Amino acid sequence: MTLRAALSHQAESNRQLGSPFTARVLDLLADGLQPGTPLSDRMFDWPGDIGPRGHSLPLRFLAGLHALVLTGKCPELASVYPPNPAPDDDALWSAIKVALHDHAGSLDRWLDNPPQTNEVRRAAVLVAAGHWLAARYELPIQMYELGASAGLNLMWDRFALALPDGQIGAPDPVITLTPDWRGDLPTGERPSITARRGVDLMPMNANDPEDALRLISYLWADQPERLARTRAVIDILDAQVDAGDAAAWLESQLQSTVPDHLTLVYHTIAWQYFPPETQSRCAAAIRDASRKGPVAHLSMEADERLSEGAALSLTLWPEGEKLTLGRVDFHGRWVHWTAP
Repeated sequence: MTLRAALSHQAESNRQLGSPFTARVLDLLADGLQPGTPLSDRMFDWPGDIGPRGHSLPLRFLAGLHALVLTGKCPELASVYPPNPAPDDDALWSAIKVALHDHAGSLDRWLDNPPQTNEVRRAAVLVAAGHWLAARYELPIQMYELGASAGLNLMWDRFALALPDGQIGAPDPVITLTPDWRGDLPTGERPSITARRGVDLMPMNANDPEDALRLISYLWADQPERLARTRAVIDILDAQVDAGDAAAWLESQLQSTVPDHLTLVYHTIAWQYFPPETQSRCAAAIRDASRKGPVAHLSMEADERLSEGAALSLTLWPEGEKLTLGRVDFHGRWVHWTAP
């Protein structure tokens, strides 16, 4: 995929995900960005897959622009970004060109890191699945997240989930998730979480101002509710996320599981980035851990039906029972729940 194609493809994706402003930014870059500077040459010559299933280069660059706005380092760009009124394309492109010229070094550094959005709306499926598991096993839960970024979604038991027939989750929630709920209503009971921990190759510490800026920058400027939710969860975050390879970490963690607990291992839009060997080792570690007690493996990942959101699946060990829980929008805007 060429750089222009990747920018256009990401623009359409952002548009479908409810961010028309960032879609315009990406469209303008697809049309107007030219080789000839160290920054643009690096982007045009980027090796490998630069699309959403690879290095996600457009999202890296988009985050760099947003960071310039959030930090106030580029007033020209900030003046045309939300919450300011939307400018015409000429004014927006002129501001982007200022950023490209005056802040090329900063934007270049943003290209070094893959996107880590830690989208907390995805936790809607964690709340629903957690209630389902609590009713099935009637055991406290110790949980491990793979590809946890800053660990915001390790706090899902502090969230509430609004449903057509009421609300489930924490009685005094930090945030209340309000997806468009389709299909069946979730059943179960509120889970008891006794341990939470995550792993990421490059975890972020949301209590560090620089890492917090990264988390916020990866969100889209015309979606203020996402920004507000993320900031609210950062304020109460107390989950540990270790740096390391997911397979080696999970193998180590699952050696010390607590008796009379359900072990929950989950990941949301992370598995696709693991090498095949890492995936195989993680799957084997989950199966092996079930010799000491029940283990649930919850997956929210892309499949061949990209236009229909992510697939939700649950595998229960030691039985090896595989369940389909439904599908979910990649940003958690809607959930189609089909759990048994």
